[in-house]
Amino acid sequence: MTDTPLKIVSIIPYKVLPAKLGGEKGIALFTEYLGRRIPLTAISTRNNSTSTPRSYGLLNLLSNARIRYANLFLFFTIRNILKKENATHLLIEHPYYGWLAYLLKKSFPVTWVVHSHNIEYMRSKSIGRWWWKVLEWYETWVYKKADINFFISEDDRKHATQVLRIDGNKSFEITYGVEQPGLPDDADAARREIRQLHRIAENEIILLYNGALYHHSNYDAVTVITEKINPLLLQNAFRYKIIICGKGLPTFFRELKEFENSNIIYAGFVDDINIYFKAADIFLNPILSGGGVKTKAIEAISMNCTVVSTSFAATGIHQEVCGEKLQVVPDHDWGLFAEKIINVSEKQSYTPHSFYDYYYWDSIAKKVETVLKGHHA
Repeated sequence: MTDTPLKIVSIIPYKVLPAKLGGEKGIALFTEYLGRRIPLTAISTRNNSTSTPRSYGLLNLLSNARIRYANLFLFFTIRNILKKENATHLLIEHPYYGWLAYLLKKSFPVTWVVHSHNIEYMRSKSIGRWWWKVLEWYETWVYKKADINFFISEDDRKHATQVLRIDGNKSFEITYGVEQPGLPDDADAARREIRQLHRIAENEIILLYNGALYHHSNYDAVTVITEKINPLLLQNAFRYKIIICGKGLPTFFRELKEFENSNIIYAGFVDDINIYFKAADIFLNPILSGGGVKTKAIEAISMNCTVVSTSFAATGIHQEVCGEKLQVVPDHDWGLFAEKIINVSEKQSYTPHSFYDYYYWDSIAKKVETVLKGHHA
């Protein structure tokens, strides 16, 4: 423990500003709220917006090209920045720049922090990338060499410490967060807006699915909704509409036009997904593959929207702080999934205070600050 003022230099390896997708928001908001507590300079790619308001300094020094991950000259550039800023901590988002952080740590007295957003090799393995074993070796090496490891969920932290044998004393859960500090007060207005926009009747339950639809795990979920869940709902005297949002839906879905008369609305990419979360009664989370915490479920619960989820898609979410707003169903049990949707629609529940205490970004930043103060080079 030391009283030395903290100063952070962070390496963000890709575009996150303006933040639109879940992964971009995860880094941008983490950095924003941490920068409100600790002086922070971020080094990122040239295609980041410099006009986005932020609490931290931004240096767009990294190339947009993939070769940036192997640019040895970055060592000298970033070492000079560390010296200029008198940095106490070097934080890297994802383990990609682990080799660079290792070299910088060898030449400058700085505490090296890795902020992991999922166990990368497990995600690569789940989608069939042949080189996942190489990534497993490299990722494990990075975690072992780092001074502090932040994992996105307790499940990831346990995997790292129990399977990869990472030191538990330097491993911490730092979850994805939300900006909503409590129940939204404009949900009724959002509901009216979305009902009017998509011509949804007052007596119809609004079901929502949202994601980056070019990822196979997300567009596979669209297939599950259209071919498994929706046919089961249609068999019941249940009035509803399913809104599917997101960019990059593969062309073979033909924008879901064949389902227009089957209670499915394809909204495509929307500028403000929060309006949809506030308007929806239930968020569908039927994911069965991919890595990391399903951040959309956390965002939905923050807006007082109930989530019906597969067991796989609920991995990493602290169910004990979600109250009745997270309903988990065994994987592939679509009959129970549909039944749960209908049952949930008949009940009224509210996101508990415990959820916001745990997932609000400022609470998370405060936890990070405490950890960093206790670990110095």
